[in-house]
Amino acid sequence: MESGAPAEAGSPPDFLFTSSQGCIRAFDLGQPISTPACEWSLLERQIVQALAAAEAAGQANPLLVGAFAFDPAEASCLYVPGRYERGERTAPQATPPLANQVISVQSTPAAAEFKASVSSALDAFAQGRLSKVVLSRKLSLQLSKPAEPEQVLARLMTQNPNAFHFSLPLGQGRLLGASPELLLRVSAGEVFTHPLAGSAKRGSEPEQDKAVARELLASRKDQHEHKLVIDEIRRVLAPHCRVLAIPAEPSLMSTDTLWHLGTPIAGQLHAEQASVLSLACQLHPTPALCGYPTDLARQFIREQEPFRRALFSGIVGWCDSQGNGEWAVVIRCGVLDGHHVELFAGAGIVAGSDPAMEWAETGTKLGTMLKALGLGTEVAL
Repeated sequence: MESGAPAEAGSPPDFLFTSSQGCIRAFDLGQPISTPACEWSLLERQIVQALAAAEAAGQANPLLVGAFAFDPAEASCLYVPGRYERGERTAPQATPPLANQVISVQSTPAAAEFKASVSSALDAFAQGRLSKVVLSRKLSLQLSKPAEPEQVLARLMTQNPNAFHFSLPLGQGRLLGASPELLLRVSAGEVFTHPLAGSAKRGSEPEQDKAVARELLASRKDQHEHKLVIDEIRRVLAPHCRVLAIPAEPSLMSTDTLWHLGTPIAGQLHAEQASVLSLACQLHPTPALCGYPTDLARQFIREQEPFRRALFSGIVGWCDSQGNGEWAVVIRCGVLDGHHVELFAGAGIVAGSDPAMEWAETGTKLGTMLKALGLGTEVAL
């Protein structure tokens, strides 16, 4: 425990973030810092002041925890907790899901509108205005019984043990999820990122699953989509690194529902090293979550998507006062608010994308949260 009195045994944290590096459990969050990332000078000043106040109150190494929105013009949700614990990642005992029923379900946009947006994106590619754009949808569910965040998170940790798990209070409801994608980790001058772009639904039988993986690795469309992401990350990180190792080809990584193309990138920062927070905000959003060119893709999303993403496809994590920390991408996630649940999923669109297949991909990605809620994936169709 880093600061303050020990938490009551078994009491859930106000904020939680887990990775292969361990677990952050934060308590007594206080008031959020909600300044948008686009107002960086003001936001940075508020963060520095909050960390300094925590040090003055006795914390040896205070943390900033929380999330940044997808759109830098929208509110952040950041905290400097009164106390926190750092430890090993341990999955809680997952209980069977409650016998819940879906009272109502609505996709925003509906299938026809989503596919029309994909077609519009294909037209933009043909005209040379865009190279990639990520389009998403929101699934709004009304349930017969309240969804319990602790139980849902425990099931996410059981079914996706290698993911980045997160749980964050919002003004209304709680954001939680199991993201497969690390945006950035910095530890003692070492930097690491593992972007994902290009995916395929896993096969139900072992041989079929292997064939799906091979086809994804050989797909020119998915390789092109992935390269756009890697090139942009190289552009951002290279000036800050004295060493930056980027594999020539992507490799395969898997979740319980999908195969992904991923590239592990490792480097060493210059002596005057930038903090994980400043680097993460320079990287975010990568073409894996927005598109390319970034500004044009973001404007296309604003025009096409009939809802605000807010924290979905933003970044969530933590950093300390020495500039170390981890930030993961806010995907495979949902907002739980009693009987009401909102889930989110997106798909990367490039030349050669098929509207119907991209719609189906969003349904597959929604399956992670639907499974944790104890609901059938047919809800997403």
